Amino acid sequence: MSCGPASFDSDSADGCRLLLVRHAKAVPKHVAEDFERSLSDRGRADAPATGRWLAASGFELHLVLCSPARRTRETWELIATVLPDVPPAVYDGRLYNAAPAMLATVLAEQGAGLSQVMVVGHGHETGIHELATSLCGTGPPELLERLREELPTSGVAVVDLPGGWADLASRDGHDGHLKAFWAPAQQEPSPK
Repeated sequence: MSCGPASFDSDSADGCRLLLVRHAKAVPKHVAEDFERSLSDRGRADAPATGRWLAASGFELHLVLCSPARRTRETWELIATVLPDVPPAVYDGRLYNAAPAMLATVLAEQGAGLSQVMVVGHGHETGIHELATSLCGTGPPELLERLREELPTSGVAVVDLPGGWADLASRDGHDGHLKAFWAPAQQEPSPK
């Protein structure tokens, strides 16, 4: 099952583009219960910077899937304030601290017929970071190495995938191409 018309630089009409965003820097765990942790001052500054990078990059998002945790919701809301075209967002409780298999399940359900979807979630040691590293088999070596090390807060990994979202859960991994990798602290230029 294809994702729908590809609106990015792919030769295949079956391609999907997945943007994985780790939530912005949050207050420490001892300040609030995990689900209710809000963004820190740094997080409130970094999230709009991520939005500006996304806007400058020209990615056409068709849908945003977001964990309902406070820090992910706040991250998405601050990103959205600087985007020229704000896509619809779905807050799905299954995305809270989700393992890669659950992320793939939600993508398959919610992304049907869409070619570019963004997930705003949690990435420390598991979740979107693990999904990104498991999907990326090709890409600029320096970006692949940085991604293997970590997906920093407010970081974005852009992965081009063959096939459709429904195929994501059954993939053995490493067939995706890392198109871009960015975080506010790195301040690298947008891909062209």
